[in-house]
Amino acid sequence: MSSETAFTTESESHALELDEADPLSALRSEFSIPAWQGGSYPERAYFAGNSLGLMPTAARNAVEDELEKWAQLGHEGHWSGAFPWLRYHEAMRETSARLVGGRVGETVCMNTLTVNLHLMMASFYRPSAERFRIVIEDSAFPSDSYAVVSQARHHGFDPEAAIVRLKPRVGEHTLRTADVVAFLQEHGHSIALVLLGGVNYLTGQVMDIQAITAATHAAGAVSGWDLAHAVGNVPLSLHDWEVDWAAWCSYKYLNSGPGAIAGCFVHERHARNPEVPRLAGWWGNDLEVRFKMTPDFVPRRDVESWQVSCPPVLSLAPVRVSLDLFDRVGMAALRERSVRLTGHLEALLGRVAASRDVEVITPRDPAARGCQLSLHVPSGAKELSSRLRAEEGVDCDEREPNVIRLAPTPLYNTFHDTWRAAAALERLLPARPT
Repeated sequence: MSSETAFTTESESHALELDEADPLSALRSEFSIPAWQGGSYPERAYFAGNSLGLMPTAARNAVEDELEKWAQLGHEGHWSGAFPWLRYHEAMRETSARLVGGRVGETVCMNTLTVNLHLMMASFYRPSAERFRIVIEDSAFPSDSYAVVSQARHHGFDPEAAIVRLKPRVGEHTLRTADVVAFLQEHGHSIALVLLGGVNYLTGQVMDIQAITAATHAAGAVSGWDLAHAVGNVPLSLHDWEVDWAAWCSYKYLNSGPGAIAGCFVHERHARNPEVPRLAGWWGNDLEVRFKMTPDFVPRRDVESWQVSCPPVLSLAPVRVSLDLFDRVGMAALRERSVRLTGHLEALLGRVAASRDVEVITPRDPAARGCQLSLHVPSGAKELSSRLRAEEGVDCDEREPNVIRLAPTPLYNTFHDTWRAAAALERLLPARPT
């Protein structure tokens, strides 16, 4: 099959018709889409939102408003304006809670992801001589691996014995929930913490958070989740699923800018308990006594007691804009569009696979994946990713040596973008010998 027969003007027109009929396609206008200079189209087809989300146009004004307040008011900005700096993070309490299915008092925007992972493990990884192991995915993001290894060493354990890396079955790319549950049932007596990714960064697999959390608790262990690739991507119900704690970044699907302030969830049964050990800082102190400047730490009776330092307002402003946007549109509507976009891309990639050596390693079941398709290519993933960007105006990323990741993000990607990506892959990948 040639590219001319697989990706015709007719199929491109069909993608444009899908965009025209989509009630959420107008959301794209609320983002700054990178231009493609000298290309066949004026804008790039941006599929790297799982690495860095695009900028909401309202983010610029939000940051400039706080800069102007700083210029005009100096330290009075802590108490003045629509969003006083002293309580700036409180403007995101309800929106962040709704986004992850938490309650007010269970979520907070603070720090960065790995810092929050360490803060949470300082409280919730309490190993004993018998129960000390941490369960992660074998394909966990490297930073998670670094964090758990260093935590094990910090408590005096050999990481080789303390860290359990779950692997898919031979010949498979993703974990099976039943296998995870079976492992916890058999080895739960030695496990202190289960820390998995809500959506695996490499394969795009959505984990069954509710079932695995229940199995974790049945084993007597603590349930923690890295939601870097899940938040803003798939619907979450952290409170109802009884997750103990979770942490996420805000620069991927939450589109809050490079190095954006991250988020954290602690279930209220822990957040309200002052006996839970935590690393203390001035901003985690109860606001009623904070400015009495005593040496005694009085933790707030919510997740904000884990705030070690004051929130950086200039970095929080884009987070506020993003959360407001998600709150306005709603995850249910975004998820519905995500399923359609990703499904359309998958169908188009099926045409490519008919004549090219490319395999989608993300689960086929829409319920088991988010807005990402990971493609296994024979070799040279980095070179292919570079060519897609330079020659086709298609931005994606790669995980060497042979995985390309495409993330059709429902807030700003289009059906025409998915057509462009598939057509470009067919042009750049060599035809399979006949």
